[in-house]
Amino acid sequence: MRRRYRLRSKDRFQQVRRQGRSYKHPLVILVALPNDLAYSRFGFTASKRIGNAVKRNRARRLMREAVRLRLDDIKPGWDLVFIARKPIVDATFHEVRAACDQLLDQANLWKTSDSDAIPPESS
Repeated sequence: MRRRYRLRSKDRFQQVRRQGRSYKHPLVILVALPNDLAYSRFGFTASKRIGNAVKRNRARRLMREAVRLRLDDIKPGWDLVFIARKPIVDATFHEVRAACDQLLDQANLWKTSDSDAIPPESS
């Protein structure tokens, strides 16, 4: 994921966690907070409760890749933090991707284009 799309500041991570709206899934938690930028930024975290460094890094890589593949479909102007939960250790990439997609859907963070809109009914 390109540097401009990453949340790097510890202060901003904490601000998103404190002030953002959270959405839960058994594998991942999503916390979303609007930013005033023309693009969204993403952060990924896994606490020591997940396991050793290898397991935490794998969890972050899975979440990062799941989001990276859908980057063009996510609304701009948001700071999003994805937090791994314990069951992610045994999850496959496809399960993590589905979890991230479901959370983005719950948060209503998918871009909608005019071509996707349902045309009004004609009488």
